[in-house]
Amino acid sequence: MVELNKKYQIGVRRFGLINWIGLKSLWIKECNRFLVVWQQTLLSPLVSSLLFLSVLSLALGNNRSDVLGHPFIIFLAPGLIAMSLISQSFSHSVSSLMIGKIQGNIVDMLYAPLSAFEVTFAIILASVTRSFLIGLISILIFSLIIEIHINSYIILILFGFLSSFILGGMGFITGLWAEKFDHTASITNFVITPLSFLSGVFYSIDKLPNFFQLISNANPFFYMIDGFRYGFLGTSDGSVTFGLIYLTILAIITWFISYYLYKKGYKVKS
Repeated sequence: MVELNKKYQIGVRRFGLINWIGLKSLWIKECNRFLVVWQQTLLSPLVSSLLFLSVLSLALGNNRSDVLGHPFIIFLAPGLIAMSLISQSFSHSVSSLMIGKIQGNIVDMLYAPLSAFEVTFAIILASVTRSFLIGLISILIFSLIIEIHINSYIILILFGFLSSFILGGMGFITGLWAEKFDHTASITNFVITPLSFLSGVFYSIDKLPNFFQLISNANPFFYMIDGFRYGFLGTSDGSVTFGLIYLTILAIITWFISYYLYKKGYKVKS
């Protein structure tokens, strides 16, 4: 018995505080997962945004007045790009966990020498990577169709990162909670999509009654869209500084909830 105890001892974690190699490996694995089907994960959101832009351009023509001092189409384009970032970041993290749970291979991640911190960060950062690729491709294609100028690269990157990080965290939480794809679809249809469409993508909230302006000012998606648009146009509906603080706090909260639930094994450990 003594010999067995000496031979089979529980290993000691030798990666330091953070297993950077494991985190990077999981991040690469998650990135490869969406790059393999790039037509669905990268091209499809671009097509959807272009359809919105085309339909609204044809429907309104030149009759629409300027919005925030810019032609409506110029005002609309950044919002459509930001909306793609938001939806695809959520989609990546939620599908990663759901596929793992349904196929049963999530155990590979649970038993890997990866902490809850490393798993949550790797998957959420992969969601951010997917969003940034979609954003870059969308900006390049949109610039061939309409005149696009970037007012502040720093603001654009900050709001793009925070928006996709928050939605990646929300997708992670949803993926842990959901037991089938119908559950994830309910979150998308009744939470993500309504908040996205009511965030000022297609209009300025200055046109809304005071009551609905107050509701919009509490909607985090409004600050995501507004801050991202400010990076292009240099004008905004709300306070960019407040939006930056608000989204930073929200990003920390969503990540911490993801970390806590995964660490406790919520719905992934029996």
